[in-house]
Amino acid sequence: MKGGEPVPLNEAFLQELKFKTDIEDVISSYVSLKRRGSTSLGLCPFHNEKTPSFTVYNDTQSFYCFGCGAGGDAVTFIKKIENLDYIDAVKLLAQRAGIQMPDDTSFDDSLSKKRRRILEINRETAKFYFNYLVSPQGKIGLDYYLNRGFSMNTIKRFGLGYAPDAWDSLLKHLKSKGYRLSEMVDAGVVKVGKNNRHYDNFRNRVMTPIIDVRGNVIAFGGRVLDDSKPKYINTSDTLVYKKTNELFAMNLAKDCCSDSLILCEGYMDVIAMHQAGFKNAVAGCGTALTSEQVRLINRYTKEVILAYDADEAGRKALNKAIALFKQTDIKVRIPALNGGKDPDEIIKKYGRDKFKGMLDGASNEIEFALLNLRSDNNLNTTQGKIDFVNAAVRILSGVSRVEEDLYIKRIADELEIKESSIKVQLDDYVRKNQGRQKRKMYKSIVEQSIRENHKKTIENDMSIKQIKAEERIIGLLLRYPDCRKLCSTFDEERLSSVFIKRVFKEIISRLNDELDVDLINFSAILTNDELGRLSGIIARTRESKNAKKEFSDCLNIVNEEYEKAHGMSALELSDDDFRKLFNNG
Repeated sequence: MKGGEPVPLNEAFLQELKFKTDIEDVISSYVSLKRRGSTSLGLCPFHNEKTPSFTVYNDTQSFYCFGCGAGGDAVTFIKKIENLDYIDAVKLLAQRAGIQMPDDTSFDDSLSKKRRRILEINRETAKFYFNYLVSPQGKIGLDYYLNRGFSMNTIKRFGLGYAPDAWDSLLKHLKSKGYRLSEMVDAGVVKVGKNNRHYDNFRNRVMTPIIDVRGNVIAFGGRVLDDSKPKYINTSDTLVYKKTNELFAMNLAKDCCSDSLILCEGYMDVIAMHQAGFKNAVAGCGTALTSEQVRLINRYTKEVILAYDADEAGRKALNKAIALFKQTDIKVRIPALNGGKDPDEIIKKYGRDKFKGMLDGASNEIEFALLNLRSDNNLNTTQGKIDFVNAAVRILSGVSRVEEDLYIKRIADELEIKESSIKVQLDDYVRKNQGRQKRKMYKSIVEQSIRENHKKTIENDMSIKQIKAEERIIGLLLRYPDCRKLCSTFDEERLSSVFIKRVFKEIISRLNDELDVDLINFSAILTNDELGRLSGIIARTRESKNAKKEFSDCLNIVNEEYEKAHGMSALELSDDDFRKLFNNG
């Protein structure tokens, strides 16, 4: 971990947390799992996939994704899914299990304290902006919101505010509350200019606080009151906020009991939609839709309605969003928004019911693509029909057989051509496209193989035999701790992998001290990626009929490979090294 290796929490506390935390119960709050014997399967929340490769192992209280390599224990899962550091993840699980955090912990939670200070500053900043908005000095900001049709209840519900037209109003306020300038800068509410001069980041703007799913104020969006540029300023990434991971108003939408989420482009659209009763609306935080945001959506719904702006930029954003959702099993519907450039304008012009009708009539992505295709081609001409069919077969190339039959029939009837003609053209396109995909896949496999070979070369030219032996040593040690007795004469420096060597030393040290070697005991000292790698080793470690013999064989392989790599013969070995080579048998 950054900032030096932390001191782990005490063993008694971790033991109690382990016994009172069931990993399947924790993960099922975020991922839909299906039982398969002693394991459970689901779609990975850490990368987009349609076929489940995310596995939860109840016997080892661990998880591992065979698709992206994410893995670990319950603490690791909470760290990744909630974007928390180690100590805050432990606190969340302890609270969930009804356990008090130990008072005498010597754990270095400076990072956790820094996060808490930033969240405190953000909360105080949000209060400052709101109080200023409803004060006489903030009338210009309040009038802006009221003129947009927002009620006072809506303004309060979203905690909207106004940043004064001054250089240091917020800075002075936070300073009076005991916060340091460096903390304000870390939170992103104050900036450092020339000559180390500090000033408010947001000035003369209406302010929208961004709140995460746990109710923390994590960032702000500030909008100008006129047409000056930049129109919006958003908080840059901080210790508590990464804009690619968050969705505005998800804290409200997740609890609205709707079967779907409405995804739109701007804060104002979302606020207007919530006021009109569409409380399942969310938006990105000043960025195009990302894979991380798609995975967040996947945690709360299986259907999303894409209510993007009806302009060229909105159309591009829509196409990108459709491509991202295609990598998941989330159902997508797209409404035809008519009569305004965005949901806010349509609701103001035509009212809630008209907009609801547009949402209710939303098409799936195939129907929407065909609808746009119709508007792009003149179907009253022969060439228009030809161009339409040529483009339509590309759209239909990825649908199911049932969908294919339905859409072909519909198009054939509309254009007054034979279904068989469209079918032949579609099959021909699919066949050619499959050839292109195979060539692309082959090229990808070759490139991946080159990268892997390069990686192996970097890692001391480790042989496959040695890699498997070293991983098996770790897996067997964790599964059969008695194997430790065979390590008394083994030189751990002969392990080629730095990671394996580090984990091996930690396991042996804990076993020598008669301590547990469960994954939860490694969460404080390994990174998320390292825990993923260790979880993969555990997931691949099958039961052994003769664990000690297999363990001994693996130690011998490591010794033999070490001798080969260092060009040493038995005659050149010292007596101690010679005994080490064979005493593990």
